[in-house]
Amino acid sequence: MTKAESGERKQPNPRAKSNRPAAPLRIKDWTLDLDSRQVSTGNGPQKLTPQLCRLLEVFMCNPKKVLSREFLMKQVWETDYFGDTRTLEVHVCWLRKKIEEDPRSPRYLRTVRGIGYRFSLSKEQ
Repeated sequence: MTKAESGERKQPNPRAKSNRPAAPLRIKDWTLDLDSRQVSTGNGPQKLTPQLCRLLEVFMCNPKKVLSREFLMKQVWETDYFGDTRTLEVHVCWLRKKIEEDPRSPRYLRTVRGIGYRFSLSKEQ
């Protein structure tokens, strides 16, 4: 039985492009322009893929909070499948390469072992 046959409707995507530009997200000296998918940090501007932009948007909307892998998969990929979160880990790695001075020793996007990730621009983590 298909979704149409069962009467189940797909929820509208709140991230769907509208006619008006989205306001940039700002935290300290960081700016994420959602329309151009560009983040400006102390290291200068970086272009992001749609998924990396969405991932960073979720982190910037939840600063200093530990976000579970399940929450991130649901918010960024709109899926309830959590069996393999390698997709998330790879995207976090790519995002770190864009925003961190030293991606191998991240300062802003930290792993919280066994739970998920925390994004913070403050010195205290």
